[in-house]
Amino acid sequence: MTHPKHAPTDHEIVPLIRERWSPRAYLASKPVDADTLWRLFEAARWAPSSRNEQPWRFVVVRRHDEVDVYEKVVQALSKGNQAWAPLAPLLLVVAVKLHVGENADVNRHAYYDTGHAVALLTMQAQAMGLGVRQMEGFDRSAVTTLIGMPADYEAAVVMAVGYPTTPDVLSVEKQRVSETAPRTRRPASEFVFAGTWGTSLRRV
Repeated sequence: MTHPKHAPTDHEIVPLIRERWSPRAYLASKPVDADTLWRLFEAARWAPSSRNEQPWRFVVVRRHDEVDVYEKVVQALSKGNQAWAPLAPLLLVVAVKLHVGENADVNRHAYYDTGHAVALLTMQAQAMGLGVRQMEGFDRSAVTTLIGMPADYEAAVVMAVGYPTTPDVLSVEKQRVSETAPRTRRPASEFVFAGTWGTSLRRV
């Protein structure tokens, strides 16, 4: 039976993309082992970046290893995220290096490039049976201080990583319902133009 979160695509795409989604329900007792973790970062490593700056950094915070830091990162999350994030065996703080090399030039592509790395990591996780949910709802100042992030970096997101499970582990009804609600996206025709802005690209 097709999972309710598998995308109802208008055109054929790679199954891995169609099947990717962002769960909240995780098996809290099943950690992500070291080999699996390094495979995720190997995928991120090969993302493209402007001038090969590779501006992304990841801080690994494991539920059963970095216990004190894990609990404090959870406390820095928004209330909605605090309701489910403690189920994830692993939290990743994604940081972005804002300047090029050691000089003062702002890297205008830093976030764009970090997005590439996160996307590849996410797809690698999907291929390995892991779920990833990204959170922008957190206290950046608190997390920055907590993990000792240098001044030239900025916290972009906190990512929950783990093995998805059934929604009944979630305490919030709205979040349980969301776990099985169909995914929706605007049609590609709304964001793809031909030659000039607003000119629809003809379908073949």
